[in-house]
Amino acid sequence: MTVRLILAKGREKSLLRRHPWVFSGAVARMEGKAQRGETIDIVDNQGKWLARGAYSPDSQIRARVWSWQPDEAIDIPFFVQRLQAAQKLRDWLAERDNLDSYRLIAGESDGLPGVTIDRFGSYLVLQLLSAGAEYQRAPIITALQQCYPDCAIYDRSDVAVRKKEGLPLTQGVVLGETPPALLPITEHGMKLLVDIQAGHKTGYYLDQRDSRLATRRYATGKRVLNCFSYTGGFAVSALMGGCTQVTSVDISQDALDVARKNVELNGLDLSKAEFLRADVFKLLRQYRDEGEKFDVIVMDPPKFVENKAQLTGACRGYKDINMLAMQLLNPGGMLLTFSCSGLMAIDLFQKIIADAAVDAHRDVQFIEQFRQAADHPVIASYPEGLYLKGFACRVL
Repeated sequence: MTVRLILAKGREKSLLRRHPWVFSGAVARMEGKAQRGETIDIVDNQGKWLARGAYSPDSQIRARVWSWQPDEAIDIPFFVQRLQAAQKLRDWLAERDNLDSYRLIAGESDGLPGVTIDRFGSYLVLQLLSAGAEYQRAPIITALQQCYPDCAIYDRSDVAVRKKEGLPLTQGVVLGETPPALLPITEHGMKLLVDIQAGHKTGYYLDQRDSRLATRRYATGKRVLNCFSYTGGFAVSALMGGCTQVTSVDISQDALDVARKNVELNGLDLSKAEFLRADVFKLLRQYRDEGEKFDVIVMDPPKFVENKAQLTGACRGYKDINMLAMQLLNPGGMLLTFSCSGLMAIDLFQKIIADAAVDAHRDVQFIEQFRQAADHPVIASYPEGLYLKGFACRVL
């Protein structure tokens, strides 16, 4: 008999709108005992069936929905179907943009909560971030083998969020060859090296693909500062757009070394590229004090917000760093600024930039809005899936 999670009275509304999460405060009781990640039925206070999901006793998100169909089993055919449905969108995108790498599964928005799968050429990089995803590891891998028999699979479930689910961090080869230290991929005419084994996330920030391309439109004939540059995707794009100089700043020397290789790999003029290992906050203040000026600044910091308690501090951080960037821009310069914090709403981020402009004593025009690339879709019932937001701002 399937274990049932019974909701408290009146707490079924979000599920009726097909939001895929059940928080601990919405649970009245459990009927039966379930292992961590085991599939359970979710019912309302009157016993009416609502969904089938994965149980997570250690997380504030007590259950994540796999299926809204009462007769649908969570098994290998289920995961094959989800993979095939997701691949249809990616096939269209890959053909449209001539991509060999993309996000194949974007968690809840592809109907697989807690599952992230990125494809880099013939390598599939897997992240299982929830108890339910980990519980279904074997069927997910079998489904991947069926759908992608020619691909190697590498596990990057070494993400801290797994601790909230009571799970250990894991990493390593699942199937096939070990990825090379640096794997070349293509993106909008650029060749970029990806470190699947030790790089950030699954190896690269695929979600910023469209923003990197947009940078070219603003970089022609300009001096560019690329903050939190990682492996230099924005820098390569700026050089391809005809910038006169680009300075990439990151705290990681390893990332900067790859950024230099990416410039060389694309046959671009290395004399126009500078790579600085530095703390961005400190360097911006130093540049301001020295009177340095730029025409374009790319501000793509890491996530500042992990939970709601950190939101106020994160707002201060975003405001400070954008204020400093505005002070470094020549009149009419462009600030391309981003937040990848899911808890940072787009209207709040826009307000922070406006407040930063006041403190910088500069006027700002919002020219263009950015979001994660289309291989990171957002299902309507799960607006939290829209985590990456950004603006092109003209600073007067």
